[in-house]
This record gives sequence, C-alpha cells and structure tokens, in this order.
Amino acid sequence: MPHTTEALVVPSAGAPFRAEQIERRDLRDDDVLIDIAFAGICHSDIHTVRDEWGAAHYPIVTGHEIAGTVAAVGDSVTRYAVGDRVGVGCLVDSCTECEQCKNGFEQFCEKGAVGTYNSRNYDGEWAAGGYSRQIVVTERMVVRIPEGIDLDEAAPLMCAGITTYSPLKRWGAGPGRKVAVVGVGGLGHMAVKLAHAMGAEVTTLSRSMDKADDARALGASEHLATGDAEAMKAARGRFDLIINTVSANLDMEAYLRLLSPFGALVNVGLPDEPYSVRPFAVIGGNKVLTGSQIGGIAETQEMLDFCAEHGIGATVETLDASDTTTIDTAYDTVVAGGVRYRYVIDTSTIRPD
Repeated sequence: MPHTTEALVVPSAGAPFRAEQIERRDLRDDDVLIDIAFAGICHSDIHTVRDEWGAAHYPIVTGHEIAGTVAAVGDSVTRYAVGDRVGVGCLVDSCTECEQCKNGFEQFCEKGAVGTYNSRNYDGEWAAGGYSRQIVVTERMVVRIPEGIDLDEAAPLMCAGITTYSPLKRWGAGPGRKVAVVGVGGLGHMAVKLAHAMGAEVTTLSRSMDKADDARALGASEHLATGDAEAMKAARGRFDLIINTVSANLDMEAYLRLLSPFGALVNVGLPDEPYSVRPFAVIGGNKVLTGSQIGGIAETQEMLDFCAEHGIGATVETLDASDTTTIDTAYDTVVAGGVRYRYVIDTSTIRPD
C-alpha cells in the first residue's frame, strides 16, 4: 500500500504553497525510498508552478534538485543501502531499452523520460517532486553524493550542476581555453566554479558590475558589463566558448561576435521569445549556436565525483518551510535576481497544519 509523507503543494495556478500529506508508492523491488534533506529551488520550478510554460497539472509538488539519505530499498536493489547519501535530479524513470537510454542519454528517452514532477509515470500516475520529506525512485535514476559535499550544497548540483557541467565538458572547457559565462545566478555561478576547476580562463558577463567581486570569488578572472559598449567591442573574438545561463531575450548576435573562429555559444536558459540570428553571424568564423539539456545519469554521477574532487558545491541560502509563505516570497526573490545563488528548502521543516 502507498504511504504518506509531508510535501509543499500548489493546488492551482496562482495559488500559494501549502503543506499537505501526499502519497508515495509502496516500494517496488527496484525502488529506493529517500529521506529528503534539502530540495533546491530551480527557475524551472517557478515557471511550472506559475503555469508559464503551459500544461501544468495541479495539484503539483515541484523540486528536481534533491539530496538526502536512503531510508529503505526494494528486494532487488544492489547499488544502494540504508544510510547512503544520494541525490535525484530532473528524471525519475526512462524506458532503458531505446538507443538513447542504452547510450546513457536518458533525458532523450525515445519513449519519453519521466520527469520528477509534472510528468506521468509509466503506470499513469503523476510524479510528485522533491519539495517533500520523502520520495520513492527506481534505483537506476538515483546518484551517489560523495563525501566532501554537504547535502545542502549538493542539492542544486542535481540540476544547476549537471546543466552547466555537460556543455562545458562537451565543448572542451579546460586549460588554454577561454570561457565566458553569461549571467551570475543559480546556473551561472555553477558554470563559473566548474569551468575554473576544469582549468579554463573564465570571464563573466552581466548587465552591470554589481556582481564583479562575487564573480572573481567564484573563480572568474574578469567580469564585463554587457551594458558597456566599449567593453563589449574590446572583447570581440576573445572566447572559445560562451555558456548563456539567462532566460532573458538577448541579442544573440552581440554574443556571437565575442566568439573566436570555431567557437560555440551554448544556451541553457529558456527565454520566452525566439532568437533572431542572421546566417552570417554563424557562417563568419564557423561559429556554433546551440543548446544543452541536463545530462544522463552516468554523466550526473561523473559531475558529482568531479565536484567532490575539486571541493565544489553550490552557494546556497537555506529556507525554513514551516511558514509556507517563505517559499512564495523566495520565488519572487529568484525572479528578481535577489538570491545568491541558490535557495534550498530544509525539507524537515515541512509540517502540515
């Protein structure tokens, strides 16, 4: 029989959070029951809760940056034991049989990967995310959090970490490479930390100089204000790789001009308007304008191991959810760019009335 656990629920579009009991399925043979310690707040959670991307299914429990410990395992589980430190990211299931799954790209499962929330499990039930005290996930979609990363700092790695690690790795961030990161926020601050640890020379790009000191503390060697026309002109042709982490409707051609020949501009943010780019902006210099979406389970584990090796965790502010209005306020703060740099919810504070 299913069991209940406490969660932060949004009952309908525009409604505030409230703490309720929700059901989690009973353990199947390959399932892991996780006591969640912390759940990060991703901007995708906000878009979904506020129905800004459409087709949100209510009531909804968001959260796909999950860190905690194993509380129980199914009879056939071999990878994890009670007490292990584990995480769950954006996915909770995939078919395992298609070419993409076999190649470690579960996010592109041809049957359709099951998202951690606002997605139907293969049995037809709606998945509920990590703003909760517990979650049940098949062991294939669980990753191990190495010692050396605190659980609160590990939670955002499940999305913000892998979302930036994957394109940095794919496009060759490393010694002798010049990497620019657009935006110093939840995603951007992780991109800076990771690119620096990979050995790249990192520059941050933001609208103003307000975060210049923070950017340097994170590992950037330089910070440029995109509103400074002369600074942007002087930076033309400088970078081998640009990671754009913001969801604003930017002038892509202005950033493409900053690339050296054969450079790549990778978008991980999701603006609400299409980009407008003339063909010559990419043909001149054989430049690449592309995107990147999270990573598979193996690559997520690789990212966590890399972070542990280099002493990397997210920079977080912890939220007490005993007053649910705190979460509503935090959402507004994230949208306004006021958090430095990721909110995480202490899920032990979720207490229904």
